[in-house]
Amino acid sequence: MSVQDTLLRAAAITKRYPGTTALDAVDFTLRRGSVHVLIGENGAGKSTLVRILAGVELPTSGHLEMDGHELRLASTRDADSHGIGIIYQELSLFPNLTVVENIFLGRELTRGRLLVDRSAQERLARELLQRLEQDIDIHAAVGTLPLGRQQIVEICRALARDVRVLLMDEPTSALSPGEIHVLFRVIRELKAAGVGIVYISHKLEELMEIGDEVTVLRDGRRVAAAELAAVDVNWIIENMTGRRWEPPPQQEVSGGAPALLRVAGLSVPGRVHDASFHVAAGEVVGIYGLMGAGRTELLEALAGVRPASAGEIRLDGQRLDRQPVWERIARGVALSPEDRQSAGLVPTFSLGENMTLASLARHSRRGCLSAAAERGSTLDLISKLHIKSTGPRQPITALSGGNQQKAVIAKCLLTSPRVLLMDEPSRGVDVGARSEIFEIARRLAAGGMAILFSSSDLHEVLTLADRVLVMAGGRITASFARRQFTEQALVAAASAKPGGLHDRT
Repeated sequence: MSVQDTLLRAAAITKRYPGTTALDAVDFTLRRGSVHVLIGENGAGKSTLVRILAGVELPTSGHLEMDGHELRLASTRDADSHGIGIIYQELSLFPNLTVVENIFLGRELTRGRLLVDRSAQERLARELLQRLEQDIDIHAAVGTLPLGRQQIVEICRALARDVRVLLMDEPTSALSPGEIHVLFRVIRELKAAGVGIVYISHKLEELMEIGDEVTVLRDGRRVAAAELAAVDVNWIIENMTGRRWEPPPQQEVSGGAPALLRVAGLSVPGRVHDASFHVAAGEVVGIYGLMGAGRTELLEALAGVRPASAGEIRLDGQRLDRQPVWERIARGVALSPEDRQSAGLVPTFSLGENMTLASLARHSRRGCLSAAAERGSTLDLISKLHIKSTGPRQPITALSGGNQQKAVIAKCLLTSPRVLLMDEPSRGVDVGARSEIFEIARRLAAGGMAILFSSSDLHEVLTLADRVLVMAGGRITASFARRQFTEQALVAAASAKPGGLHDRT
């Protein structure tokens, strides 16, 4: 690589926090007009490096260079002034502001010095959404949009800047396959214009498609770097984890196993239509579908978070559909939500406080919370779920995404559920954490729990599910037994016009 090709360089970057070293003398180089993939397990230091490149944090030692000159970034405003933009994994939008207001927040277009040029902002916002092939209302409050569309708005915020370097942290985690295809087209356009892109994702097939170079971090150190054309997925996994990953085995649950959860004719206005299915004890059932298929709304209706307009939900023959959320939890239904940041965790609480939030009564004595009982339960699950932390008192925000996800699952498990609902259980987690979450689900099912999870990730469904329900347009369009579902069959059913259940169980 010639010096002229180098756009941004990180030299011997080290970042220390009290009690831990997040980055240890990491070197990283980004070329003009290339996509440099940055990968590693959760906690490897990827997001820390990106935050330093974006001016969010300062390194403890080491330095940055841009165009061969030393670069000092004391803030995100400094990074912005040098043409460095970022798309965050955890959305940084303001839900009460409109789409157009979020896109230009802090970088408003003005007439003169004081007046915001709203017509110019609206015109550019529409052009950006058209570029991404989206018909989102620019005057809609961002908080009213589904998660996938909020992510589109986050991408528009970055594209509205005249960037030379674009940092993308899990930009496709909530996007549909069609939206990912459009985003990749835009990335190729940016490459052709000479923009350098740092790309973080846990979807390995995606990285192989869009990336030019790869750097692998493990435990805060750079352990490998290569041209992506010269490596394969196994090389990536082995360097990330230090071991070859093997998927957990699926099991074929006996057709005679009694249904623990039975749903009949469940409907949510405008979202879910006449859903009927069952889940047996010891079974892992996946719900596959594209964004907007109704998967999330179905799970929320089962948990009581979203009201249903019709249908029955029965647990061991007893009706649940008329019960409030707390009663469903008490009866044995727990939900791990899609968006752990806004719906699964309280960011100001510690790991332990988040874990026991849904089971305070179980950890109380005569109406007072027992610190000893709380600590005993949390320590036990931290060990069993392999949550990497300094203990229950560690701030939840100090944990990696994969460990935060395991904390959400732990919160569910402390309610002693009989049915565990998991919405996109591996969203935003790495290969190692994903395999651990899969193993947790398998272990729980082996103990007699019924697992119902939803996912837009084919690999996840093919790996984890004993049986798959496919949704499209708010309806269940197919049901496949383990021995019969294939990638082609699932995609076809997810793309089909809803017209009744195709049952292969």
